Amino acid sequence: SSLDRARLVALCLRQRRPTSDSTAAAFSGFDGARLSRSRSSPTCTSARLPGPTGARPKTPIPSGSCPTFLDAEKPDFVVYLGDLVTANNVPIANASSYWGQATSPARQRGIPWASVFGNHDDMPFEWPIEWFSGPGIPEVRCREVQYSCSFKGTQRLVLMKNEVEQNAPLSRSKFGPKELWPSISNYVLQLSSPDDPKSPVLFMYFLDSGGGSYPEVISSAQAKWFERKSREINPESKVPEIIFWHIPSKAYKEVAPWFGIRKPCVGSINKESVAAQEAEFGIMDMLAKRPSAIFVVGHNHGLDWCCPYEKLWLCYARHTGYGGYGNWARGARMVEAIGEQDFSLKSWIRMEDGKVHSEVVLSS
Repeated sequence: SSLDRARLVALCLRQRRPTSDSTAAAFSGFDGARLSRSRSSPTCTSARLPGPTGARPKTPIPSGSCPTFLDAEKPDFVVYLGDLVTANNVPIANASSYWGQATSPARQRGIPWASVFGNHDDMPFEWPIEWFSGPGIPEVRCREVQYSCSFKGTQRLVLMKNEVEQNAPLSRSKFGPKELWPSISNYVLQLSSPDDPKSPVLFMYFLDSGGGSYPEVISSAQAKWFERKSREINPESKVPEIIFWHIPSKAYKEVAPWFGIRKPCVGSINKESVAAQEAEFGIMDMLAKRPSAIFVVGHNHGLDWCCPYEKLWLCYARHTGYGGYGNWARGARMVEAIGEQDFSLKSWIRMEDGKVHSEVVLSS
């Protein structure tokens, strides 16, 4: 229902060589760190994220609702694309425990991940109108929760701090430059060859698209930061780039299919209009001049297509979580880097029931 709308959108990325020998990739954040894949026996302990009372439901989701695509694909990396929790439904001071529940599928499997913020993650509490149906002041309904009541929402800084500190080294999320605050999840990770950790084969950029506690925008300061960083680490744009943020840019409206999804677009559902950012301050104009890049966003639950725009690909991930609006089947967008020196990228949708569809080559 609209009162139990916590959202999780996951994207999984893996690297493999085009032979039977599969080798885990290395991920770094320009701090000398390196990640190698380690696997634990997968167990499924999935439960619904918090509803309007902030209490855990008495009836958990069946074990079959665990993200089975992680077990089927065995990715090297997972990206959580925002709206992991719906803070406007949770009247507690710190929603980090629920954020931890959202990232638990990757953590339980020993898969490293990174996250960006969505528009619901730090929203202040919204009082449900039905609470006012009785006489007098509505009862505060968070007594079952072990945390103190609060109606201000959990700040982005608090959510990110707890994720990073409590999940090292699996969490590769970062605070980003202070000069970009209140925007928080702005950083870049490098995918390196397993044979040469200093040789980049893919750059993954993460940008905070706002919403919740401040407007739904990517600021001009963020655009300039991206331009500086990309020139520093990828000056000739020879290394493929994927950019992740939550709320789509207005360019998504320009390429959105009208009814059915037809070539050159690839996808399976086109059930709603693009809900774009409130304003743009140069990020897409700057990115459209780059030789090539791939964007992946979340936000819209009824869209999962990829469409070309200029020299770019604009993609949606698939709605993965059990909260939020819509009853479309759940899945996740997979991105695979294939090669030994010159890498190509392809993508597809893996559904919770095991079906695979919408494969597309994004670079070659």
